[in-house]
Amino acid sequence: MLLGRYPIFQYAYLVNDIDEAASRWHRLFGAGPFFAARHHRCDRFHYRGQPIEADVSYAFAYCGETQIQLIAQHDAQPSIYRDMFAPGEEGLHHIAVLVSDFDAELKRIEDMGFETACRLYADRVDAAYVDTRSLIGYFTELHGVRCIFSVLSPTGSGGTKSGTARGQ
Repeated sequence: MLLGRYPIFQYAYLVNDIDEAASRWHRLFGAGPFFAARHHRCDRFHYRGQPIEADVSYAFAYCGETQIQLIAQHDAQPSIYRDMFAPGEEGLHHIAVLVSDFDAELKRIEDMGFETACRLYADRVDAAYVDTRSLIGYFTELHGVRCIFSVLSPTGSGGTKSGTARGQ
């Protein structure tokens, strides 16, 4: 078992427009409000071992107890998103699990033969995208548990917040 002891907490989708996608998610599932991080930059970022960081925007919301992440890439840089989708394409990109011992779990999954496609540190959290496409068809994100729920907790409401992606 790879990561079965950790529940999936997030489903992440590459989209062309985070505002439009947030509106669709809200209309169909009641997800929201969505909180946007436009043109987000990481403190440290490596794509396939190189310091290459694409220009991306994110929007986060909860749908029930599951976090939904919407991602839009704004440039032509090589990225984990372009590894799966050409410009203009959309779809499920990764699932994410919160791990209590980030370094140990990353080593464990790499020792099982899976490649780390991207490693980053941002907003006081370690994260890595592991290329599990050969097994499940999309990436798996290992996400350190520090501070994430203090910032991104479910609100149960479908409205929007000032400076956020539209959620309706």
